Amino acid sequence: MLREGINGFCMALADSVPGVSGGTVAFIMGFYDRFIGSIHDLVFGRREEKKSALLYLAKLGVGWTVGMLLAVAVLSALFESHIYVVSFLFFGFILGAVPLVMEEEMEGLRKMPQGFVFTLIGLAVVVCITMANGRSGAAAMDLAQFSVPAAMKLFLIGMAAVSAMFLPGISGSTLLLIFGAYIPVMMAVKGVLSLDFSCLPSLMFFGSGVLAGAATVVKAIKACLEKFRPQTVYLILGMMIGSLYAIGMGPTTLETPRDPLNAGNFSPIPAVIGALLVFGMQIIKERRIEDDRNMK
Repeated sequence: MLREGINGFCMALADSVPGVSGGTVAFIMGFYDRFIGSIHDLVFGRREEKKSALLYLAKLGVGWTVGMLLAVAVLSALFESHIYVVSFLFFGFILGAVPLVMEEEMEGLRKMPQGFVFTLIGLAVVVCITMANGRSGAAAMDLAQFSVPAAMKLFLIGMAAVSAMFLPGISGSTLLLIFGAYIPVMMAVKGVLSLDFSCLPSLMFFGSGVLAGAATVVKAIKACLEKFRPQTVYLILGMMIGSLYAIGMGPTTLETPRDPLNAGNFSPIPAVIGALLVFGMQIIKERRIEDDRNMK
């Protein structure tokens, strides 16, 4: 229970920050395949597979919920007031994660060196999404004013956002920013926690879109990991590298835009801490693997 809860907690913290994906954390910590497989089994599996998947995802979900509530209460404010500290923390995190993922998947990557083109595709996708965010100028949505067209839009946004959360490198939060829904959704959740239910109907449609997106995209991801793993890993690496650009442009997405990450606002200590967090996760992961082997 504790292991899955910590995994979910870490995913939530990443999901809440534009430019970072919970899928990246799952990939680094070594439970990405199980995470995707459990969602697939919950939707498409047999009865026993559904029960096992539900138990695993429930444990993961408890940690994710705690992490997201903490992010709504603390990290969103920190993102506004200490944007460069948070950004360089996650910049270091991703920068440290890329070589570790390459090392773990090296055997498969060597079998298909021409798969490097998928890395370029993944990189281009994330960069284009980030650039669209900067140019969209999408007006913020008012979730307290419920209407059917706005509810349907929220449903589709929810589908797109959760699909991105499952993919390492593409941030669901970044997509929310593109559609002008990031701050409204975060504030609506915060309002519901404060017993202000004016935004609840809109949030319910958003949540329904999240569930629908989870049910549809996971089958494609699982199939790609099983049948085209080297290509998929190359694509994921490209997305992770591209997320460095997304994080770097994060300060420009604030309500009062600030300069992107550059040498002038560089914060070395958060960047180092971010990289160390990755290596810490790797050590924990290796110890878990060793413990599991000893138990068999």
